[in-house]
Amino acid sequence: MNAPAAPRRLRIAGVAAALLVAVAAGVLGVWRPWVPAPSSLPVGAAAGDESVAVIAPAPLVLPDEPTVLVFGDSWTYGSAASDPTLGYAYVLADLLHGSTIVDGVRGSGYLKPGIDGPTFGDRIATLDPTLDPDLVIIQGSINDRAQGAAGYREAVTAAWDALTALYPEAAIVVLGPAPHELPVGAQTARIDRDLAALASARGWWYISPIERDWITEDNYLAVIDVEVGRKHPSTDGHRYLAEKLAAALDELRAAPVTEAGGSETTPDE
Repeated sequence: MNAPAAPRRLRIAGVAAALLVAVAAGVLGVWRPWVPAPSSLPVGAAAGDESVAVIAPAPLVLPDEPTVLVFGDSWTYGSAASDPTLGYAYVLADLLHGSTIVDGVRGSGYLKPGIDGPTFGDRIATLDPTLDPDLVIIQGSINDRAQGAAGYREAVTAAWDALTALYPEAAIVVLGPAPHELPVGAQTARIDRDLAALASARGWWYISPIERDWITEDNYLAVIDVEVGRKHPSTDGHRYLAEKLAAALDELRAAPVTEAGGSETTPDE
């Protein structure tokens, strides 16, 4: 009576094993951890940290005459331009056929207080909640180079959380640090990577002047005032950066919508 039991158990075990293989195959067909997730970063953006989730950003949608809050450091302030109002953040208004609200503090970063004001996070806490911008561009900053990596991502996350809570309807684009000297320093490159990864995790567009080669050995002295301007953009350099930024924003407005498992469509479709 007991002899047939062994073959029967073997048959049951075989069926169970086959079912497990089938289930595993189905799971692996959807979740393939050895295949990296497709990047949502725009062309020229710095590669982010693979440990951070990537959310595909939506195309940038702006009205015909947008109001843009440009928030950042001394580059946003307009340092080294013959007049600060000739800085890239001011010039950008005409290029976008809109208006810009400029909030730049020299020396300021996510961890480092500035000359004329505190850190990014503390400054965001004092912004006027009634501004109602269509777009917020948060720029930089190279000023955190000497602060190190400890606590940096946490400070960025807290600042960005406050910014989205303050202007929940605004589109947000992160403009990474631009090189003030060449070759690009290791800490500036690290900041660029950190910001790119954190922006990707939120589904925000990230524009990396470093990866896009906005400033190279060929044009460095034409863009950066290395003497009186103390390695800030000259007046012509600010205009150049404004033109590059406006062109990058146009790219984001024309970016295709990518649906998971689907095809690409344009915003009008």
